[in-house]
Amino acid sequence: MNRTPGVLIAADKFKGSLTAVQVAERVTAGLRRVAPQVVVESLPVADGGDGTVDAAVAAGFERREVRVAGPLGDEVTAAFALRGDTAVVEMAEASGLQRLPKGVFAPLSSSTYGSGELLRAALDAGARTVVFGVGGSATTDGGAGMLSALGARFLDADGEPVAPGGAALSDVVSADLSGLDDRLAAVDFVLASDVDNPLTGPKGAPAVYGPQKGAGPDDVAVLDIALAHFADVLEKEIGPKAAGYAAAPGAGAAGGVGYGALVLGARFRPGIEVMLDVLGFAPALERATLVITGEGSLDEQTLHGKAPAGVAAAARAGGKEVVAVCGRLALRPEALGRAGIRRAYPLTEVEPDIAKCISDAGPILERVAENIGRDFLV
Repeated sequence: MNRTPGVLIAADKFKGSLTAVQVAERVTAGLRRVAPQVVVESLPVADGGDGTVDAAVAAGFERREVRVAGPLGDEVTAAFALRGDTAVVEMAEASGLQRLPKGVFAPLSSSTYGSGELLRAALDAGARTVVFGVGGSATTDGGAGMLSALGARFLDADGEPVAPGGAALSDVVSADLSGLDDRLAAVDFVLASDVDNPLTGPKGAPAVYGPQKGAGPDDVAVLDIALAHFADVLEKEIGPKAAGYAAAPGAGAAGGVGYGALVLGARFRPGIEVMLDVLGFAPALERATLVITGEGSLDEQTLHGKAPAGVAAAARAGGKEVVAVCGRLALRPEALGRAGIRRAYPLTEVEPDIAKCISDAGPILERVAENIGRDFLV
């Protein structure tokens, strides 16, 4: 019987330091230094936010690039991933904060138009299943820009298209969805998100996520009113289900682009669950005896739909042991245990200087992985 240990590395990125692919490479190098015989399989993961396309490409999807509108209307090169007739589309590629000039925020005027163009490109490439990963957006426009790029029209009192961005939605007096791309009706459209907020209100997109995009208290109020008005206008066009979509889990994801996706007929699923399915986690798990997951910061947010929690839950269901690597650890052992993680290995355990952990994350992570190897593989 072959008793060679098998390790599955299914970690997310260390934001600002290492991509998910780099995390897997560094952990592999550290493990092999102390346990050369170990069989390592890498499956970089993401929860629908930035890094989702890279994770799909690492799992064997083809990277496709297209020129689309950025959040301020300038043209950018954005990518989606394609394998067969399944596309993984990451809205942050077109409409993410990383697409804004450094230090610039535009909470009132940034648009998801480019995300709609990216979805259209996936349809043009023959996609019949579209996984739409949302997160990391620069926008709070309720998906109006995305819908416009796919053929919808939102008009003001003069019959003119309203300006881009969330604030201008207060000017919408009529919505026409009759021009939406016909292919959308035949696609399995999955909204993949790690948040379940509604569109508006105290837990809605503007209140909870607006400040991350540069929105002050007055901006948040403007955006909340505008999005509520937008949903009211859509109710006249598509009936009571517009209000149902606005209150549904995931509607508030990525500045309300989740709402636009639900209007298009998307079904909401937790991002990490969708991505584990798409990436082929289940067969990889069968081959492993130990699973290593992780992300930059293991904290309370991790427990609410982030990638490591999803990986740990799936691995525990499969009877596999799980440990985690991270830059920073802010969870007590009992919380980790409840999440299915036996032990966490933060970079700060090896290097107490946080600045060094950020700047030299790769070599430090290799040393952390050596410790995992000694504890579990030797």
